Amino acid sequence: MRKDAMQPIHTLDDFFTRSGADVALYHMGRRVTPCTRDTLAAFESGTAPWPEPWQGQARLAAVFRLGDMPEPAIWFLSLPLDEQGYLSPAQRDAFLQRLLETLGHSANQTAGTQGSDSAIEHLMHDNPLAFTPDMTFQAALNARATWDAKLPPSQYLAAVEAFIDGRYSDWEALGLQGIADYAIRMDETGQQRLAKVLHKLPTPMLRSLCHCLEHRPLAAALVGELCQRGETAATHGDVETFCACIRAVGSSDDARAGIWYATLLADEAACGPDTLAAIAGRGWPLLEDGERLPLFLTRLAQDPRTGFGTVVRDLALIPRLRLPVIALLRDAPEGSRLHARLLGLTGTS
Repeated sequence: MRKDAMQPIHTLDDFFTRSGADVALYHMGRRVTPCTRDTLAAFESGTAPWPEPWQGQARLAAVFRLGDMPEPAIWFLSLPLDEQGYLSPAQRDAFLQRLLETLGHSANQTAGTQGSDSAIEHLMHDNPLAFTPDMTFQAALNARATWDAKLPPSQYLAAVEAFIDGRYSDWEALGLQGIADYAIRMDETGQQRLAKVLHKLPTPMLRSLCHCLEHRPLAAALVGELCQRGETAATHGDVETFCACIRAVGSSDDARAGIWYATLLADEAACGPDTLAAIAGRGWPLLEDGERLPLFLTRLAQDPRTGFGTVVRDLALIPRLRLPVIALLRDAPEGSRLHARLLGLTGTS
């Protein structure tokens, strides 16, 4: 028995440590990306806010094995945040109490017992912290987790690769999991190949691909083609494809993505609620900019159809945006639309 097995378990990180679980963590709020154990530990100890909050929650996937479990278990947990983005621990603590009652107060003692699989699964039933990601997020998680674990991709990847290479024409038969595997596993050469054919992809497939690409940074050539395809969609009034392309480049730090966002934000006609939601939801890293962020907030305030208060509160929970957002709201010129919307939130006349 490990020396620390009898230490008290106060956090999820404690549980994974004491039980000796083989665990991989992933953000599941704004995008599917790896989450370090240090990030979870700092968050649970109250020393750091959650880095990628979504709708007032820290959404997390824990993919783990205990003992001789033949297949990993997956917990999808949505941990509530306080007004500054730190953990509100009550529901987490209740979950841990239920966990310890189910598996025993020494998680290490139960790690290899028969029936641990069903016990772990039972913990998610009627659990207020549990959530079900949408199908794209589930596909992206499976693609990323298998790649990280050096496991083979799904059987559906081959057909997607064949379609991109021009060796297969039935795009309607392509599975979402195969598209997610392709998006996550692409190397530099693969991105260049995709960039060359992006303009020819059927629109429904492009949308699915974009929703998978948003979970990773992209190379310059692919970013440029996505921006161009987005502009083409906007010209034809295809808002759904336009926003899918906006989302797809949101995790990329290539200059083309930032320039495109700046161009869109400078054009009032381009900044409808869907555009602003796509930028806030997936392109928030590109708002960490002295020109784009104030312009975004201005556009958000100008359109009465936007959920101004909800979006502002959500952005202000992102640690790297919190102070800039608060400063811009505080310094909004009196008489500006931004100032008026802020007064409406606070009820000040």
